Amino acid sequence: MYDTDLTRLKACMRRAEAGEELTLGFFGGSITQDSLATRHENCYAYRVFQWWEKTFPKARLHYVNGGIGGTTSHYGVSRAVTDLLMYQPDFVVVDFSVNDEPEAFFQETYEGLIRKMTAWPSHPALLLLNNVYYDTGKNAQEYHNQVGAWYRIPYVSIRDTVWKRMKAGEFTREEITPDGLHPNDKGHGLVAAEITAYLEEVRKQMWEEESAQPMPAPLTENAYENAKRLTIREICPQLQGFRADPAEKTGHLDHFKNGWIGANPGDRIEFQVQASCIAVQYRKTIRHPARKAQLILDHDLQHPLLLDGDFDEDWGDCLFLERVLHHGTPGTHTVELEVLADEREEAEPFYLMALIIA
Repeated sequence: MYDTDLTRLKACMRRAEAGEELTLGFFGGSITQDSLATRHENCYAYRVFQWWEKTFPKARLHYVNGGIGGTTSHYGVSRAVTDLLMYQPDFVVVDFSVNDEPEAFFQETYEGLIRKMTAWPSHPALLLLNNVYYDTGKNAQEYHNQVGAWYRIPYVSIRDTVWKRMKAGEFTREEITPDGLHPNDKGHGLVAAEITAYLEEVRKQMWEEESAQPMPAPLTENAYENAKRLTIREICPQLQGFRADPAEKTGHLDHFKNGWIGANPGDRIEFQVQASCIAVQYRKTIRHPARKAQLILDHDLQHPLLLDGDFDEDWGDCLFLERVLHHGTPGTHTVELEVLADEREEAEPFYLMALIIA
């Protein structure tokens, strides 16, 4: 563990000990959401929440789970406010180390998320979680924990703990995860136990004062800290055939709402946005066949992007995020999409969920 600043986490625990009201948040991908736990209460996030309840029985505690399966910190930084920060959390576990690729792009989007959370008015205490692919040991913790070290944020690495115990023969992979990634109830329990063991160590020293450090300058170019997600609620593009989805969204896991639907070849939609980074989020569906669309950025017909609505996996529809512009020229950019013609008369409509700009 690198040198950490525990000022916020100790303050949370002292407030909980005094019987104050706190909100505990969990933000990440499918493991945080609760994937492969037999019920939500068995997932690591809820078990960690229960540790707070048991350890600080006088506190009034609230639980917010902002996990969404199959999503990265790129999407996370754009939805952090609406899916977590608006609840003014006091403590947050951040989990994207198996969904982010181990590369500089996701280190930058992850840093944007960490900076956004750190600067939020409720001043949440952050704890970084590095989940792992149990078959290979792969995750993005090298890149994520460089960010953590820069901001002196504590972390718990499942690769450095549970995975190493598995490799040493303490238990088999099949005992803790059916698919090599998502924990079963036992696996979630092991993840939660590593987090709560760390929290117990901090609790032992929670009355020891520390001097908080100011937030440093960014480690990366940090283009994504103020990323925004644009749906039908935030922007009104020009529609020629595309239509705004009128169905009401019921929560952060009600994914394919507040977007635009292109059902027929030739349907078009055009956006004007102020940005230097642009991505489009659209549905890839397991219900084949699905429509394809072509994206043109700034009228550059020589370099179109193909957006294919077919999803080759079988676990469910995917909230796919396609990068369009990264560290481009700041200013006004035009994004045009057109549903492509093909030989199939009946196909799933093309569903455009959002633009993510920074």
